[in-house]
Amino acid sequence: MVRLLFVVLMAVALRCGAAEIEGVKIADQVRVADAGPELVLNGAGVRTRVFFKVYVGALYLQQKKNSAEAVFADTGAKRVAMHLLRELTAEQLFSALNDGLRNNHTPEQLARIEPQVKQLEGIFNAIKAAKTGDVIVLDYLPGIGTRVLVNGDNKGTIPGEEFNRALLRVWLGEQPADASLKKAMLGG
Repeated sequence: MVRLLFVVLMAVALRCGAAEIEGVKIADQVRVADAGPELVLNGAGVRTRVFFKVYVGALYLQQKKNSAEAVFADTGAKRVAMHLLRELTAEQLFSALNDGLRNNHTPEQLARIEPQVKQLEGIFNAIKAAKTGDVIVLDYLPGIGTRVLVNGDNKGTIPGEEFNRALLRVWLGEQPADASLKKAMLGG
């Protein structure tokens, strides 16, 4: 009886722990700032391009949401984390994000966020390259903007809620970078 109880408790504990995808441990909860709210893992999955596994992407929100529209409407803190599974140049990183922006926005919408897109390009150009195992985090801080962290180092903050919403469309828009990753980030 004691052994059975131990086995059941261990199984429950394992389910409550961090998720693991492609060998990457994904935390169930994170904070975007010391005094900020705790965010919960909404969903995570693998971004593939052709047949290459590029990164494990994770979406964190204050409360779980299962639709892209609900995520876009949420004005609270959020995080997108990309755990790289392969080496990428700054040009490859920015190009993929920029393609996602173009695929999910009209030219007029893109014109409104052009200064922020240029700022993101500058941040990635300063990074130069990201190695396998690096973690790129995009934190939305309400009233401040989107903070870009690489392996925990702050690389810059891009102002604007509209820009963050546009960036989220790269993963969650009508034409996402990877449909299976979109489904996974939305908890599916």
